[in-house]
Amino acid sequence: MKELSLNILDIAENSFKAKATLTEIIIEENSETLTLIIKDNGCGMTGEVLNSVTNPFFTTRTTRKVGMGIPLLKSEAEMTGGSFEISSQSEIEFKDTHGTAVKAVFNKKHIDYTPLGDVVLSIVTLVQGHPDSDILFNHTIGNKTVVLDTREIRRVLEDVPLNSFEVIKWIEEYLLEQYSETN
Repeated sequence: MKELSLNILDIAENSFKAKATLTEIIIEENSETLTLIIKDNGCGMTGEVLNSVTNPFFTTRTTRKVGMGIPLLKSEAEMTGGSFEISSQSEIEFKDTHGTAVKAVFNKKHIDYTPLGDVVLSIVTLVQGHPDSDILFNHTIGNKTVVLDTREIRRVLEDVPLNSFEVIKWIEEYLLEQYSETN
């Protein structure tokens, strides 16, 4: 993918398909590395599926025979000399602690490093497309942090849907304002 923000969108969509009620998107960035962590409390994967998920010719989808999201993220991280980890606990075996965690570390100075891209648009798109699920977004850049927690927004707004135009616009502006303070 041309931007890591598109990988974030793709992997987070997997969380929502796994019926996650909370998806955490964590980015930790310094001058040398970018670490991306996406965790959810979805249904998780069995050991068999987990062992196959980095194979691009494996997918649980019935609409096509390949699944490129996770294999592509793994490849992009490893091409920079970084690393990739995925862990999962299936709700079949772990009733209270099920979910999946993906971690990719990128060397930002490597020629093959894919830029982060428009992460604000990706987060706004996820909130708009999944207004009944919660997202905790946390991007640490050096000693500054950009945070969005839809659970807090939901508590304040009570019965206003998160995907209403006004709320989506506010989320976008709120994130952009925080990013402007990191420069």
